[in-house]
Amino acid sequence: MNFKNNLFAIALLAASLTTASPIAATGAGSQKNEAQPNIESKRQTRRQVMSYSISTLLTRNLLEVFGENDPARRRAAIDEIWTEDGVFYDPKTGAHRGRDEIDRVAGAIRSTHPDFQYQPIAAPEELGNGGRLKWVAGRPGEPPTYAGTDFIIARDGRIAAIYLFFDKLP
Repeated sequence: MNFKNNLFAIALLAASLTTASPIAATGAGSQKNEAQPNIESKRQTRRQVMSYSISTLLTRNLLEVFGENDPARRRAAIDEIWTEDGVFYDPKTGAHRGRDEIDRVAGAIRSTHPDFQYQPIAAPEELGNGGRLKWVAGRPGEPPTYAGTDFIIARDGRIAAIYLFFDKLP
């Protein structure tokens, strides 16, 4: 098959996915096929179930993504609270795009100090579709080693972007 035939086959497939169901196309009636679930309804339900407040997203990201040592639990949290195309902006290493890259970076950061704990030092603040959370990190029982502020932009109840700023220790 040549390039033109491949494009034609793809166009036909795309067109078939966007046309009406065979039942409606054959004039068998306009009655909805109850055996097939309403896909859009399922998507909306999933979005509602997976939608979180900005404060929850900030706190969960700090503790369950960047503060989590277990790779499987960290990845489950990323899949639940981050959009697929989410971006993590780190002042030292730049932009990291997508869940796989965020998982890799969070694991790498965590491996440098697995005994550190992240601790919010103020309640999360929300404004529109964004928010911030100030935090410190260090070994339990010792003074904090460093401090930061996470700023997020949320979309559909998930993190679309997070901007990390390192702060002076309080």
